[in-house]
Amino acid sequence: MLDTSSSSSSSRPSSSPLDPPEGGSSEASPDALIDAYSRAVAAVADRVGPAVVRVQGAASGRRGGGFGSGVVIAGDGLVLTNSHVVAGARRMRIGLVDGGDREAELIGDDPATDLALLRVDLPHGAVAAALGDSKVLKRGHLVVGIGNPLGFESTITAGIVSALGRSLRSQSGYLIDDVIQTDAALNPGNSGGALVAASGQVVGINTAMIAGAQGLAFAVSSNTARFVIGEFIAHGRVRRAHLGIAAQTVPLTRRVALAIHAGANAVRVGEVQAGGPADQAGLRVGDILIALDGTAIAGADDLLRLLDAARIGRPVQVSLLREGRLVTRTVTARERAQPEPARR
Repeated sequence: MLDTSSSSSSSRPSSSPLDPPEGGSSEASPDALIDAYSRAVAAVADRVGPAVVRVQGAASGRRGGGFGSGVVIAGDGLVLTNSHVVAGARRMRIGLVDGGDREAELIGDDPATDLALLRVDLPHGAVAAALGDSKVLKRGHLVVGIGNPLGFESTITAGIVSALGRSLRSQSGYLIDDVIQTDAALNPGNSGGALVAASGQVVGINTAMIAGAQGLAFAVSSNTARFVIGEFIAHGRVRRAHLGIAAQTVPLTRRVALAIHAGANAVRVGEVQAGGPADQAGLRVGDILIALDGTAIAGADDLLRLLDAARIGRPVQVSLLREGRLVTRTVTARERAQPEPARR
């Protein structure tokens, strides 16, 4: 979703890369606005729909097992999906939009973020979707969900971003931080599918909906996915340090941000694990983390990326706000245990 184009000859403010194409004024008629909305959704469906595939795992030699969706993110056959879609599967098959059905290889599985990466031999000319920057999302932005709910392939649904920076407990029991909440209508089978901005870039991987509720759906952010993919490719798994907290992205007031030379966002400690590194260092629920070893923390996904394998067993300096005061604490990070995938 990064828009690198610029124009030195125009004085108009640039639009967000998440916004639909220009073409209407603030006084456009309701019919014109509906038409613009429809064109935006249709354009996303045409652009990204062919990159969304069916993922089916089999727990034994027979067909069966779980099913869900996946997103082709590279022309060489990398497919991003949910960990719970492939958990426990001995083999996986990818169903392409053109009707082809192919065996897939598991590259990496991270139940802690409910993400998994597969590789499949794609036909020539297969479409791949681009991962965007989920950090530029705002509440109210248009998003489109693409997946295979209840086996109905290539289904499109649309909604808005309802909230950002949520924490969601995965099926493995771990809290997934920096989750996107939307009101797009999702159903079983949408898991692993794409959440797409009006720009046509994937900003999330749909991971959960609340059974019995309406308008409550969640997606793992694309920035979290980008980090996890890098770990899969480099190590085959995600090695990471942890502080023993649950983190949530929160905005800082302009006055506070200027006073402490921080960005617009930081991370609030929502939970402290008893006996964990943060607990031993004296961190508390409600502390606002603004920097780690002098590097600004602009959100929960930043904290996740900063706590990489290089910091395991090392003391890190955490700068935080507590009751209006700037405080520094030294925390010795530990390796986060690799959760076991659920078994069928």
